[in-house]
Amino acid sequence: MNQPLIIQFIRIRPERDGDIPLPSYMTSGAAGMDIRVAVENETPLHPGEITLLPTGFAMQLPQGFEAQIRPRSGLAVKHGIGLINSPGTIDADYRGEVKIAVINFGKKPYIFRRGERVAQMVINRVYRVAAKLVDRLDGTDRSDGGFGHTGR
Repeated sequence: MNQPLIIQFIRIRPERDGDIPLPSYMTSGAAGMDIRVAVENETPLHPGEITLLPTGFAMQLPQGFEAQIRPRSGLAVKHGIGLINSPGTIDADYRGEVKIAVINFGKKPYIFRRGERVAQMVINRVYRVAAKLVDRLDGTDRSDGGFGHTGR
């Protein structure tokens, strides 16, 4: 088995947020690490509203990697809670607090509670590319068809 990639974390407010667990995998086959929120008080989010939720941590990703912040399916299906920029991207050179940009697509207010798991973080390798302008692209059977062109 491969050695795990080591990611360094710090707590932004250790005296206040030391009780909030760092991101962690909830099952042995999970692709994403669940992220908990470090709200001080119950935080309501009304239908149509957007807010940034603190996590209480910052991290240092190795060069060549990114973290994608993704919604948790249970919150989305049961309560209509999603991420406004899904997936959110955390770059390897970012050192600030990770925050979760949530939106309430539902019909009822949702209350976020301290330590609640609200998102998941997936770590991916990043490939740097160079753009090259050409006169034409190679043809394919699909060509420029998109946005449902293959039917339902």
